[in-house]
Amino acid sequence: MRHQTLDQLHAVAKVHRDPTPPAMDRTQRLERWSVLLERQPNRLLTALTGTEYRLAPERDVMRGDGSPISVAFEDPILRDEGLKDDTYGEAKRFFELSDDELHEIVCYCHVGETMQSSWAALSVRAAIG
Repeated sequence: MRHQTLDQLHAVAKVHRDPTPPAMDRTQRLERWSVLLERQPNRLLTALTGTEYRLAPERDVMRGDGSPISVAFEDPILRDEGLKDDTYGEAKRFFELSDDELHEIVCYCHVGETMQSSWAALSVRAAIG
């Protein structure tokens, strides 16, 4: 057997990932997100501005430091489940939300520039049911 560094192995190896679907279903992912938001109920989060007025390509890349979506992305479990970043479009895809549902959770028109984490958690829970 010949000793090789990891870099050498990466150059010649083909990595095969198990195509196993995520362990959590939509409801479980949304439940996890709401629990994360409820952990610090008074935390002030950044709202996204005018999601309903943006064209889909622009809306999909919207993000904000300290937004409800960034709270989800901070969680290693949701990232392991497949959450790729903290953009509007990725949250819509990952949590299987409509634009109307995600708008209710993250848009400034309901709360102003900031919102309490507990408010966002209630909006996430409303999307579950």
